[in-house]
Amino acid sequence: MTSPRGKHGRCPLCGREVALTFHHLIPRKLHRRDFYRKRFRKEELNQGIDICRPCHNGIHDRFDESTLAERFASLSSLLEHPDLQRHFRWVARQKVRVRHS
Repeated sequence: MTSPRGKHGRCPLCGREVALTFHHLIPRKLHRRDFYRKRFRKEELNQGIDICRPCHNGIHDRFDESTLAERFASLSSLLEHPDLQRHFRWVARQKVRVRHS
C-alpha cells in the first residue's frame, strides 16, 4: 500500500490522528542487494505502512535496516515487540502539534 506525500490519518501504531509518512517494511536501502532482489518481487519490496513521524523515528532508532527486514517486515511484528510497544504508548500520550502554512 503506497501513500501520497502529505497523507493524514490514524497511525496504526500509536492511534493518533496525524500527518503520516510511508515506512517500507523492507528498508529501501536493502532493495538493491542480490539477496532481496532474488527473493522478492518489486511489489513486495515496495510494501509498507503509513505511520506517524515519531513512531517511524522510534523504529529506525532502535533497529538497523537488516534487522528490520529480517524480523520486522510486517505490521504485526512491529506491534508485538515489547520495546516498540512502550515507545508507541509513549507517542500516543504526546500532544499532536498542528503545523500552519
